[in-house]
Amino acid sequence: MNITIIGSGYVGLTTGACFAEAGHFVLCVDNDVEKVGSLKAGQIPIFEPGLDALVKRNVMAKRLGFTASTEEGVDHGEVLFIAVPTPPQPDGSVDLSFMEKVAREIAQYLDSYRVIVDKSTVPVKTGERVAATIRRYAKPGVEFDVVSNPEFLREGSAVTDLMKPDRIVIGGNSDRALSIMQKVYEPFVAPVLVTDINSAELIKHAANSFLALKISYANALSEICEAAGADILKVVDGIGMDKRIGRSFLNAGLGYGGSCFPKDIAAFIAISDQLGVPFTLLKEVQAINKRQIDRFVDLIREPLWVLKEKKLAVWGLSFKPNTDDVRSSVAIDLVERLVAEGADVVAYDPKAMEKAKELPVGGNIRFAESPLEAARGAEALIIATEWPEFANVDLAELRDVMMTPFIFDGRNLIDPAAAASYGFQYRGIGRGAGMESTVPESL
Repeated sequence: MNITIIGSGYVGLTTGACFAEAGHFVLCVDNDVEKVGSLKAGQIPIFEPGLDALVKRNVMAKRLGFTASTEEGVDHGEVLFIAVPTPPQPDGSVDLSFMEKVAREIAQYLDSYRVIVDKSTVPVKTGERVAATIRRYAKPGVEFDVVSNPEFLREGSAVTDLMKPDRIVIGGNSDRALSIMQKVYEPFVAPVLVTDINSAELIKHAANSFLALKISYANALSEICEAAGADILKVVDGIGMDKRIGRSFLNAGLGYGGSCFPKDIAAFIAISDQLGVPFTLLKEVQAINKRQIDRFVDLIREPLWVLKEKKLAVWGLSFKPNTDDVRSSVAIDLVERLVAEGADVVAYDPKAMEKAKELPVGGNIRFAESPLEAARGAEALIIATEWPEFANVDLAELRDVMMTPFIFDGRNLIDPAAAASYGFQYRGIGRGAGMESTVPESL
């Protein structure tokens, strides 16, 4: 099929590349002419495992192309996916101006039947507004249908998530549109849930909110573990063995971050308030998440006393491993807090340093070319992102290069007993000093 993706950011580019890999002919549209030029030249603006090769292979096969022309995109695609940004507003609600603008542009060029798909994460009833906007600006009598098809991508494993999805949700009110959408996803072997548009739009926010709730539950539990002298890893392992609960998203740490969870939880709270059904549980999830970084800074400050002019090594800047995304990264929030207290921060991240340098805090910290270089002469090591290489560090080498032996492990990657055996004073999240423990599998 001929498919158009309007918006070539993280979701749009990855979705387009995977659709092309499945055999569709895909045209990705973006209003950033410079980005389109870079993509045509084979330059991928984001790091996502497997994406670079996927894009290059399908461009060579002429199944994937790029343009800055919405008119060209509307002309090309039988199905038009809208994958534009939906950023948060100051009150937590979603800025839908990009969605509205694209809907008007599609209407301007629409001359025959198309299926228009909301792929961006949007509040419930957005599909109705998109349809009303297109109807208002399109030529009289032009037929179209609007469908909701939320994405469930995890940064760091997005290609796998798209090529081997655990479910496909299609929300629509037209048999014609639903039939076409099923053809789009025919190459993908996965359960398909067909719903009305409003239900499909709620599924995405509800799913992310529940995952954030699990993370905040583990973080709240870690505080109890610290007070009781228990080990959070043992406790969540015991909880996660219950098949009704599961182990994933129960790792205590610095809290959730990234471009999705903070925005989507705030949006769902705003949506529920607008509907007159306040979601007070999610407000507590937000509060726990904010408190977690406050607790961690207190954990660092307690033995070090004064942070001003102390050299602190920070491992990790991206919001999670296997991505270079620093948007709403808790690791960046932590660095900003340390810099504000006058600490001399030296940071290392396998993929995210270039993007971190572009942030305001990037001019106030130093960057190292390796984990050990960052730790050289440091008075404490802080682990802020759960990159696998940090869990496998040679503790003997690490101890040799550091000035004083403090490890503050915001992701519980290091075994406390192993750290203690090399002379480190170790502080994790919800961990007891000297406890035997296992290193958690990264999510």
